[in-house]
Amino acid sequence: MNPIADLRRRLDNMIRPGTIYAVDHAQTRCRVKTGDLLTGWLRYFVGRAGSVRRHSAPSLGEQCTVFSPSGEMATGFVLVGINSDQFPAPSVSPSLDSTTYADGTWFGYDMGSKEMTVIMTTGGKITAYAPGGVAIHGDVTITGTVTVSEDVAVKGSVKADKDVVASGVDLVTHTHGGVERGSSRTEAPQ
Repeated sequence: MNPIADLRRRLDNMIRPGTIYAVDHAQTRCRVKTGDLLTGWLRYFVGRAGSVRRHSAPSLGEQCTVFSPSGEMATGFVLVGINSDQFPAPSVSPSLDSTTYADGTWFGYDMGSKEMTVIMTTGGKITAYAPGGVAIHGDVTITGTVTVSEDVAVKGSVKADKDVVASGVDLVTHTHGGVERGSSRTEAPQ
């Protein structure tokens, strides 16, 4: 082989833009279409891969860059995360850090407004496992039904705009038997 041609090929292959052609999720590898070339299976960057690990598989058609330090594509690595017309930036706000998922679920933190928001798609659910407990410091507003499967301890007052029902007895309309009408008051419950 001509040494100049080989050197030029290696230089051309050191950094090549392309798009994700195929993904092997089990092996965390992908193939990239770059110009007329289709790479073999290459490892892709995942953000962290040590004692802290993250994973977000590349999408078919996602723009990427192949880095091949020796100029040999077979030993390259794929860096994903380049916005394109097919996968545009989810926001142009400099104060917003957000993630948009393929099903439409959205998670973001706006440093300007100091608000963190999670928007789940229809049927979406959030589950948290915290054997040590969950502490919330601040006011909490809940729109929807709340179901609690264990005891509830309240250190302050409990206010209800409508009614409170315990063991089928409602606080607003229940009556007491065995008492006569008049100005006397019943004794405290036992």
